[in-house]
Amino acid sequence: MSSHVAIENVGETKLREVWSIEDFARRHRICKEEEVRLKTLFGDFATKQELLSNAQRPPLFR
Repeated sequence: MSSHVAIENVGETKLREVWSIEDFARRHRICKEEEVRLKTLFGDFATKQELLSNAQRPPLFR
């Protein structure tokens, strides 16, 4: 099912926040190699949506 999205409300979402890659890596427990990969991809800062969709983390199995 689809719904109408007002263009004025798109910028107000939390996914558009700009985050430091170092803070994102620390909060999401991402390894240093992945942090370096994200920095080469985006620089020092990126939106939360970009980071969540591009960060790779190995699964945590017991």
